[in-house]
Amino acid sequence: KIRSTIIDTFFNIYIFFWNFDRSNTLNLKLYLKSKINYFCLTFRKKMTTQELIDQIRKKKSFLCIGLDVDMQKIPPHLLKTADPIFEFNKAIIEATHHLCVAYKPNTAFYEAYGLKGWKSLEKTIHYLNQKYPEIYTIADAKRGDIGNTSSMYAKAFFEDLAFDSITVAPYMGKDSVEPFLAFKDKHTILLALTSNEGAFDFQTKKVAHTEFYKHVLETSKSWKNSENLMYVVGATKAAYFKEIRKIVPTSFLLVPGVGAQGGNLQEVCKYGLSENIGLLINSSRGIIYASKEEDFAKKAALKATQLQQEMEIIL
Repeated sequence: KIRSTIIDTFFNIYIFFWNFDRSNTLNLKLYLKSKINYFCLTFRKKMTTQELIDQIRKKKSFLCIGLDVDMQKIPPHLLKTADPIFEFNKAIIEATHHLCVAYKPNTAFYEAYGLKGWKSLEKTIHYLNQKYPEIYTIADAKRGDIGNTSSMYAKAFFEDLAFDSITVAPYMGKDSVEPFLAFKDKHTILLALTSNEGAFDFQTKKVAHTEFYKHVLETSKSWKNSENLMYVVGATKAAYFKEIRKIVPTSFLLVPGVGAQGGNLQEVCKYGLSENIGLLINSSRGIIYASKEEDFAKKAALKATQLQQEMEIIL
């Protein structure tokens, strides 16, 4: 109601002072509505670490669901809709929002479909922020470039799309990461030790007698606003969590690889849990593609429930 009042007020002021062509008034009103929506989301959607911890304790879950939508894998009946990707995401969210504390769209699965895919991503994040603002959102974009470029990436995901966090590649060093860290109450999730096979090509190689991923963790702690850092550590690297916790004992770790990639939840929690939980366990394919039939959302909820119940026991 307040939002509508603001829109109408701006609209009337514009007409009065500028004698705007009335044939275009509908377009003007739609434009103003989009701007008001943007400002409402930007000023409201700021989620602190403590608020995330509170949600974990409330839901007895530290589950993050990856929204990695492949048009070839979604139920065929959705392909008849105007926006299959968004309709798929919406159904998954409605079926699982009470079981998880975070959603993580991997942007590649949206960029692959061009402008339509990006619009689907935009609709998805706006739907989450408007209907479930208490849920933590992660843009799995793995960005990282020279300072002014990173600043633009940060604006795109933190301001325009209003994500709570973004994954970032640290290879180019602090001036490629600090522009993301400059945003208050937003988190930068740094790739530290990933779950893929190629992680051993560089991340575990020793530099001056210390594994490279440890250098990344230790060095990043000295960057400006490093309190806004989280780290990606793959579930398939469970044996490394004990060493990682020696370097970043309280930081949140985003842990992909549980489920389809074979990561073990109990092993990760054994060494990865901190006094404030400190873990976001991500599952994507294992949940969202539990079924290709019309009951896909219900089946996804069952898979998510299994993980949530395991987490409740652990907590």
